[in-house]
Amino acid sequence: MVQKVEAEMEQLRKDTLEMWKLVYNQMQQAGEAVLTLNKDMARQVILRERRVNAFELKIDRDVEDVTALYNPVAVQLRFTLAIMRINSNLERIGDFADGMAHFVVDFKEPVLDPDLVRKLQLSEMIDQVLLMFQTLFDALEKENADLAVHVFEMDKLVDEIYHGCYQRLKAFILEDPEANALDALQLVGIFRKLERVGDHCTNLAEEIVFFLDAKVLKHQGKTNTEN
Repeated sequence: MVQKVEAEMEQLRKDTLEMWKLVYNQMQQAGEAVLTLNKDMARQVILRERRVNAFELKIDRDVEDVTALYNPVAVQLRFTLAIMRINSNLERIGDFADGMAHFVVDFKEPVLDPDLVRKLQLSEMIDQVLLMFQTLFDALEKENADLAVHVFEMDKLVDEIYHGCYQRLKAFILEDPEANALDALQLVGIFRKLERVGDHCTNLAEEIVFFLDAKVLKHQGKTNTEN
């Protein structure tokens, strides 16, 4: 029985890491599609969203089956609870990648103004979110709580860029309100999605710490848990 439970837990872990890789790839390509307005790449992200949803449903079912069949306790219970919540956060990040891809498909202009992108620090925000996501993958794979905790500090840059983008976009609109207003409004949506991905990354960090160290960090000012 013990070996069977351990095998089921290991399969859950492998499936979660595999889903994580898929969602990372979605975010990476969605970010590149935004910066380059590559509509073909964006459409591929949209098509793969169905795979993310299918993965989420499979892991949900497997967690339910393991819980019902083996009634896990202690570290195994923490693991199954953490995997369930990690799975939900991964799916939401996949949704944000899908939303970014739809932005690209719907965007009318052939290119984004490189000077505007530089001023807004859009590329830096995308890179930071991806770095947070990769760091958390390593934290779960290596069972390293210190890596997970480091993500809380990393999220500060994401928030800083997000809050600063409003003044920069305001200045962009004022340069030519008629020509720039719509683009600015659309870009606000991209920054909001990236900021929310950062929040979900801190949620993931909380779950990894909970699993590894049995510490509950939620509601201790570490993250914004708004959906």
